[in-house]
Amino acid sequence: MTKKDAFGNKTIKIPFFRPHISKNDKTAVSDVLSSTLLTDGPILQKFEKRFSIFTKTKFGVGVSNATAALHLSLKALGVGRGDEVIVPDMTFVATANSVLISGATPVLADIDDDMNLSVESVKRSLTKKTRAIIPVHFAGKACKIRSLKKIAKSNGLALIEDCAHAIGTKVNNQHVGTFGDVGCFSFYPTKNITTLEGGMMITQSKKIAEYVKSLRNHGISKSLLQRYSRGLPWNYDIIEPGYNYRLDEVRAALGISQLKQIKELNTLRRNAYKYYNEKISRVRGILVPEIPKLEEHACHLYIIRIQNEFGISRDRVFEKLLTRGIRTSVHYKPLHRFTIFKKRGKIIDTVKNSDAIYHDIISLPFYPTITTREQDYVIDSIKNLQVS
Repeated sequence: MTKKDAFGNKTIKIPFFRPHISKNDKTAVSDVLSSTLLTDGPILQKFEKRFSIFTKTKFGVGVSNATAALHLSLKALGVGRGDEVIVPDMTFVATANSVLISGATPVLADIDDDMNLSVESVKRSLTKKTRAIIPVHFAGKACKIRSLKKIAKSNGLALIEDCAHAIGTKVNNQHVGTFGDVGCFSFYPTKNITTLEGGMMITQSKKIAEYVKSLRNHGISKSLLQRYSRGLPWNYDIIEPGYNYRLDEVRAALGISQLKQIKELNTLRRNAYKYYNEKISRVRGILVPEIPKLEEHACHLYIIRIQNEFGISRDRVFEKLLTRGIRTSVHYKPLHRFTIFKKRGKIIDTVKNSDAIYHDIISLPFYPTITTREQDYVIDSIKNLQVS
């Protein structure tokens, strides 16, 4: 009987990503299932506290995913209909979707060669309607966040950091997500730590934290613990309609367990990143990313650029590697190529760099437990493409 992968295809020798779930992770999940309170409880509060300590910020608010964190952050900062929010053209659609959901218009700005939001493009994208900037720390590499903070401050704009790729990324020993008004993190299965689905918003503002806590739970003024610990549990208020964006106790327990391993997991990623760089940099026609500085890069993705000199197009490389049992991907298709952003997005500056880079990039299999043997198979397969 032929084995198939999670997507129903024939066996993949090297998957694009392999989740890391330890025995301790499984024990943590199993233990919390014995509780009578499986959502909005003490485990979530513990995870929020530990994540805020890890990032050295005052408040952490767990939510159902990073998109919810971005959406609630925009609402907390008063961004809505008639406003414009500058986002990078090269990012996952969630960044711009959160802007659309808030009622505002995403303005798509160009990127630099490191695939992070271009400071100059942001300057050219500013209008009287601009209310916020959402930079993304792309692939785990910190963007020019201090320059973007200066722009935001001088123009009276909100700054929301999309840190979905950047758990563990720091700038001068300061964790990303703490430079702006809020930072939004993702715990999707492919991220540096996972709660399966889940996200976290961090902030120094108690007002923002309390607002987001209320809106994640239908706008209810009290948490479940507060309602049942004293008084009448149904005696709460709703000031405005909210959402069901809660992060439950089971996923919070997994998050606590995973967070304990983050330094080890990021070290493994960094080592695998450097190994790829050392070997692939010798292949003619392939541009490798820069070697990350210690603690300034979470090494979330490993992305190479296929240049004309390589002799085979990016799409053809994807197809040929797949026939060798190697699954790759592209991060990402630029936002301006999607129908929804053609209709409801806005481009003021050119996005030519985003367009050019898109045609060249391919993300290689990359996860903390990838072995050098697996990496060698990927590397040798790429080398053999030039002679096949």
